[in-house]
Amino acid sequence: MASEGIESGGGRLVSDGAGAAAAVGDWTTPSLGAIERNLDAGARAERLDLSGLERLDTNGVLLLHRVAQALGAAEMVGASVEHARLIEVVREAHARHLPEPPEGTAVGRVLEKLGRVAIQQGREGLELLSFLGAATLTVGGLLLRPWRIRWRALVTQIEATGLNALPIVGLLNFLIGVVVAYQAATQLEKFGAQLLTVDSVGVGVLRELGVLITAIIVAGRSGSAFTAQIGSMRVNQEVDAMQALGLDPLAILAAPRIMALAITLPLLVFYADVMGILGGAVAAMFALDITIVQFAKQLQAAVSVNHFWVGMVKAPVMAVIIASIGCFQGLKVSSSAESVGRRTTQSVVQAVFFVIAIDAVFSVFFLIIGV
Repeated sequence: MASEGIESGGGRLVSDGAGAAAAVGDWTTPSLGAIERNLDAGARAERLDLSGLERLDTNGVLLLHRVAQALGAAEMVGASVEHARLIEVVREAHARHLPEPPEGTAVGRVLEKLGRVAIQQGREGLELLSFLGAATLTVGGLLLRPWRIRWRALVTQIEATGLNALPIVGLLNFLIGVVVAYQAATQLEKFGAQLLTVDSVGVGVLRELGVLITAIIVAGRSGSAFTAQIGSMRVNQEVDAMQALGLDPLAILAAPRIMALAITLPLLVFYADVMGILGGAVAAMFALDITIVQFAKQLQAAVSVNHFWVGMVKAPVMAVIIASIGCFQGLKVSSSAESVGRRTTQSVVQAVFFVIAIDAVFSVFFLIIGV
């Protein structure tokens, strides 16, 4: 019977080509590297004969197990008593002390999930940045060719995002003004400087609170509506039908919403500033006996026009981000109602996050330039 040998140092693996292989010679640490390098990855055998082994150590046992798995051998036969005892001891110790792979542990699962989320968020962030660039080019092209703007859709969105939002924006900012005035009055009373309550209300509402509260309301109200509306169209395959007809979803669906919110959010911020200061005036009148006329005079002396413009400059940027996120998440909806809900939630969370982040960046920038 012909036989093939893979020789290496003091040990070798011999195959007879008929479903059997034999390990012969010394399978000890010094010779294992050469044996492993010369193994035939395509070789197969039903059993591995160990009767020809002369010397064997624990590393040799581990290599024998790997060789048996590579050959597909169901059993190892012919080992001497000493070799069989060593093989059994190594097998039991290996099974008892071999650590679980990291992915099987709780820490491994947490790290794996964090990694997957980080990669997914990074990819979605790049997609959002790409969408923002494409939407900017689309809106810019429409502004250069105004006859291509869908004016009816634009006016409808202005009504939905601006006019219909006046009650909730006005009420919440009025209450914010009341809260700021009462809190400031309580603290300033300790120093006998209650009149500075007017300064606190004016500066706080005009620079930060008016635009921030309004943008968050719009993100939860209009941003989620954009995602739900476009997402429903995705589920009903209306967006696919537009693309089949050669229509651009960005120009038809996203551009009117982005332009409408860029128009309405600054107007809502101006309205919110008025209502917030009015709320502060009412609270000051009841808490500090400051008349509306006194409040207006102190406000004029304490607040400059720069405070007003600091808040107003943020509004268009926040509007574009909120509308872009809402439209982007809507276009990412898959063909299921569950996807609409998940994307709507992501739209609100991302929009609120970016609103606060943009406000922080603007605040640091204005502080650096001394405005």
